[in-house]
Amino acid sequence: MKVYFIGAGPGAADLITVRGAALLSMVDLVMYAGSLVPEAVMVHCNKEARIVNTAELDLDQQVVLFEEALDQDLNVARVHSGDPTIYGAIAEQIKRLEELGIEYEIVPGVSSFTAAAASLKSELTKPSVSQSIILTRVSGRASEVPDSETIAQFAQHRATMCIFLSGPHLRQIVSDLLLHYPYDTHVALVCKASQPDELKYSGTLGTILDEVNINDWKLTTMMIVGDVLNKNSGTASKLYAASYSHKFRLSNRGR
Repeated sequence: MKVYFIGAGPGAADLITVRGAALLSMVDLVMYAGSLVPEAVMVHCNKEARIVNTAELDLDQQVVLFEEALDQDLNVARVHSGDPTIYGAIAEQIKRLEELGIEYEIVPGVSSFTAAAASLKSELTKPSVSQSIILTRVSGRASEVPDSETIAQFAQHRATMCIFLSGPHLRQIVSDLLLHYPYDTHVALVCKASQPDELKYSGTLGTILDEVNINDWKLTTMMIVGDVLNKNSGTASKLYAASYSHKFRLSNRGR
C-alpha cells in the first residue's frame, strides 16, 4: 500500500503531469480536494476506483480513509491543486502516514504561478529587471504568515512577486506593495489560470484599484507584480547571442 501526493496542476485536465495521470489510472482510491481541484481532472482516474471529495473532511476523517486503504492494501492518490509542496498542507498528512507506517511519494505538479505567467505570455525573470521570484501569500485563518515575511517586507526587494490567494485582500496588498514599488509598476491578476472560466487583468499598481471590482476576484486569484510584465523592459539574455560561447556552441567570433 502506498499513498501518492499528486499535483493536479492549475486546473486544466491536460496540465497534470504524465506521471500524475498514469498513477491516477492505476490506484484504487482517489482523494481530491474538490474545493480547489476541478472535477475534470478526475477523467484520468481508473473507472473502478473509489473517488472521494475531501473538501468537507478534516484531517482525522482523511486518516480514517488511509487506515481503511492500509487494511485492504490499496494504493491511494491524494490529489492537490497546483504543486502539493506549495501551500499543500501535506506535512501534517505525511506525519500521520509515518505514524501508521504507510509509504508515500510526492509527485510534483504545475503551479498556478507558472500557469498564470503562461496565460499572460510573460517571463518571470528578465536580465537587468529581476532574476528572483518571491512566492508568498497573506495571512489567513488557516495559517499565519511570519512577521518577517509580510508583503511589505518582501516588497523592499522589488523583485518579481507572485502572491497566492490574493483576491479578497487586494486593497491591503496594493497598499503594502506601494511602500516600495513605484506606482507605474506592472501588475496582473489571474483567477483560475488554465480553466474555462479563467479571468485576467493587467495594469499597474497605481491603477488597479480603480479598474477592478474586488468582488470579482476570488480567493484562488494569483497576483503577479514586477516590471518583468512590461513587454518593453529588460535586456536580451546573452545565452543565444552569436558572440556567446559555451561547451555546446562556439561563438561566431571563435570560428
